[in-house]
Amino acid sequence: MTPTITTFAWVPPFARGQVRDLRARWAFEEIGQPYALDLIRDAKTPEHRRFQPFGQVPCYRDEDVALFESGAIVLHIARRGTGLLPDDAAGQAIAEQWVIAALNSVEPFVMDLVRCDLFEADKPWSTQRRPSVIDTVRDRLGGVAAALGDQPYLGGERFTVGDLVMASVLRIGRTKDILDDFPTLAAYLERCTARPAFRKALADQLALYTEETVPA
Repeated sequence: MTPTITTFAWVPPFARGQVRDLRARWAFEEIGQPYALDLIRDAKTPEHRRFQPFGQVPCYRDEDVALFESGAIVLHIARRGTGLLPDDAAGQAIAEQWVIAALNSVEPFVMDLVRCDLFEADKPWSTQRRPSVIDTVRDRLGGVAAALGDQPYLGGERFTVGDLVMASVLRIGRTKDILDDFPTLAAYLERCTARPAFRKALADQLALYTEETVPA
C-alpha cells in the first residue's frame, strides 16, 4: 500500500504551516517517496483514537505498521529510504539523538511559550510566567547553538532527520523572534527550511487550507 499520513482537512489560520504532519511530509520529500493523505476533521472520535490514543495528528500507516507521534513517524520514514540517515551506525545514532533532543529537550519549552502567547494569553498567570518561560527557551536555544557551533548541521556536514525535526521545532510560534539573538542558529534554520523538500512539503500542506475551506 502507499504509505498514508492522517491529518486534518481544515485548521484555523494560526495553525496553518504548523500542523505536525508537515514533518512526515518533509521526510517523504527528502527521500523522494510518494505518500497518500487521509483527511479527517475530528481527531477525538473513537475511530481515530484507535490509531492515536491521545486524539492528535498525524498518524501513519503502511504495509507493515501503524504509528503515531511525529518523531516515530519521521524516523520510520527515514529508514524506508535514503538521504536522512548516515550510512554508519555512529552517524545514525547521532541523528536519532537529535530527533529525541528536539522533541524532549526543546519542543516542550517552545510550546510553553506558545501557551503563554496564544492559548492562555488572556490568563493572568501567562503574563506573570512569560519572562521565566522566555529565559528557559533562551537557555535551550543556547544549548542547541553551542552544540551546532560552526557546523552547517547538528551532525556535521550532512543534513539528517535530526535536523529535520529540530528545524521543525525551531520554527514554532514566536521562537523565530528569539533566534535573532542566536545568529548561527537563525542561519541554521534558514538553511534547513530553504531545502526544496521543505518548501514542497509546506506548500502542499498550506494548499489544503484555503480561506474558502470551512469545517463541516
